[in-house]
Amino acid sequence: MLDVLSITAPVFIMIAIGYAVVRFGLFDAAAMRVLGSYVVVLALPALLFKAISQRPIAEIANPGYLAAYAAGSLVVLAGGYLYARRVQKADATAAAFSAMGMVCSNTGFIGYPILLLTLPAIAGVGLALNMMVENILLIPLLLAIAEAGRGGPVPLGKTIARTARSMARNPIVIGLVAGLAASLAGLKLPEPLMKPFDMLAASSAAVSLLVIGGTLAGFSVRGMSGEIAPTVLGKLVFHPLAVFGATAALPLAGLAPLTGEMQAAAVILAAVPMMGIYPILAQRFGREKESAVAMLVATALSFFTLSAVLWIATTWLL
Repeated sequence: MLDVLSITAPVFIMIAIGYAVVRFGLFDAAAMRVLGSYVVVLALPALLFKAISQRPIAEIANPGYLAAYAAGSLVVLAGGYLYARRVQKADATAAAFSAMGMVCSNTGFIGYPILLLTLPAIAGVGLALNMMVENILLIPLLLAIAEAGRGGPVPLGKTIARTARSMARNPIVIGLVAGLAASLAGLKLPEPLMKPFDMLAASSAAVSLLVIGGTLAGFSVRGMSGEIAPTVLGKLVFHPLAVFGATAALPLAGLAPLTGEMQAAAVILAAVPMMGIYPILAQRFGREKESAVAMLVATALSFFTLSAVLWIATTWLL
């Protein structure tokens, strides 16, 4: 267990430092937004390009991982959406964002730093595969549901066109596509050109954790525990369980089983709290407060749940 705490403790200490520097006025919320933009626009795309472009495409194209992570996430998405609609009596938009909180992990800001400490050899590949599922499938699907719930059904063609335009401008997607293209072409950048990517990628983990802590400093939990509890439980417990079940069931679907490392990576990434842009996406739909509080609670509780998942993964899967 001490080995597990040696992994989780540095991550949450960095989050605590980010929280403290904002709470005590050394940085303000605007500075955290700038640092967050730096990670999303520069550091994470550089990291993805580096991780993908320097590996053979056969190592990156892992259909079993993509299928298992997508299937486990969709099961939780459907269950979370139906629970919010039928039990909590939420409207379609609120239910969509409750489900989003359950299945869209903070892969870049928290998941990757943890993988870097736990499974450094495959951390970049796990990051890239998860980003594909989240940015190409889960986020567009849930935003389309939220949009339809707010203003009636949206034509499929319009939804697809809007999603395609958004993806084409997304720096993370651009980094993914550029890395895949370089890997397919066997392109190796000269050292002087690759070095800036290395430097930007190296800064991603530390800065992203500071941003998470600084962002959480402005949130309050009062009066919302009952509303957000299913979202937090779905993210920290049911999502990793569903992804583990899907990875274990791959042979039943005729797909090759994952290696222990890739299975552990999938479960760990499913167990991290919701993505940092979760409240930002919710803001346009008037759900930013609920989303921000859910993210705060899930991030705080994930110290314990992630430690448990890491212990199980390192004991039984590796």
